[in-house]
Amino acid sequence: MEQTAVINKSIQGGCFCGRIAYQVQLPVKWCAHCHCQNCRHAQGAPVVTWYGVDKNNFQYIKGKRDIAWFDSSEHAKRGHCIHCGTPLFFLGDNWENEIHITLESTKEDILQKPQVHVFYDRHVNYLHLQDELEKYGGPDGFTPLTEAKNSGEEK
Repeated sequence: MEQTAVINKSIQGGCFCGRIAYQVQLPVKWCAHCHCQNCRHAQGAPVVTWYGVDKNNFQYIKGKRDIAWFDSSEHAKRGHCIHCGTPLFFLGDNWENEIHITLESTKEDILQKPQVHVFYDRHVNYLHLQDELEKYGGPDGFTPLTEAKNSGEEK
């Protein structure tokens, strides 16, 4: 899933109220739609699109102290703006050298379209996605699903 074609370009993003701003050096490592319960609940949305970058390619422009971090599970934490509540970041033990960023908090094109759906077997039943992206699920959220499940049809 890693994408390496774009180098020497940086993009910016931040929270809704503007108190937090960050910069990312491209390329991103990946971009995916997540359907897990934790992401959906933390974001208040049926699906969340994330992208990952090496921590070395990420920096705060302003507002680092305006981020509240909380443990969303035993092995992960999430960061959001303390003023407007915008969900921004995810750090997980499985990706210790990466920071994951909500795509919609980025103000510029990351030059990488979403590549897959993860935790798709946990997707909400009222949203039917008919794209051509591969769908993954299972206990870890990253196991390829069968064609019947990939079609977007309910079990």
